[in-house]
Amino acid sequence: MLEVTDLTLRYGQSEVLHGMNLIAKAGEVTAVMGVNGVGKTSLMNAIAGRHPYRGGTIRLDGRDLNHPSAVQAAKAGIAYVPQGREVFPLMTVADNLRTGFSCLAREERTVPDRIFDLFPILDQMRNRRGGDLSGGQQQQLAIARALITRPKVLLLDEPTEGIQPSIIKDIGRVIETLRSEGEIAVVLVEQYFDFAVGLADRVTVVSGGVVTYETEDVGGARDDILRAVAL
Repeated sequence: MLEVTDLTLRYGQSEVLHGMNLIAKAGEVTAVMGVNGVGKTSLMNAIAGRHPYRGGTIRLDGRDLNHPSAVQAAKAGIAYVPQGREVFPLMTVADNLRTGFSCLAREERTVPDRIFDLFPILDQMRNRRGGDLSGGQQQQLAIARALITRPKVLLLDEPTEGIQPSIIKDIGRVIETLRSEGEIAVVLVEQYFDFAVGLADRVTVVSGGVVTYETEDVGGARDDILRAVAL
């Protein structure tokens, strides 16, 4: 389990997270929803060690990560697919995947066949440069690279942004597969309402740097979630 408690975060003198709480369990998808600029990406950056947080705790399997750097968070089992994907454009697909080795022990530095089972298109494009892929293919590459690290928690920030509908469906199927395997907690930041609610086991709505609504009854609370996101 990932458990975030009373998290606060500042950019300079401006506090953007005000006591944020979040729970994500293995075998579940936790959707974090809200309009632009409410703190969703800041929360992901704090969990992934990409921006220091001011106060609160981040625990993974009951262990306090204690203000981790990005490297420490990755080694602890947190993988982050940021908004915009951030693949290496001049490196091949195969080499982009190998960058996920950096937080693994030497004997674990292999690309499992399972990666290409989940993303068959990447198998066909191993020698193509990352920058030559379509946006949807780059998104699949970014998720695959994150899975190379053998994470306990997978953070996905706006994975459908700018992606064609057919690949959105493929990404949805991958998330469903990861959930069904029961080993990874998926945290999904998403504004595509139907995609997020269709996958989520738990929804957390954020506004103004705080949690304003939470539910585990996603199917029965669809209208309530929509109202909370719109506020």
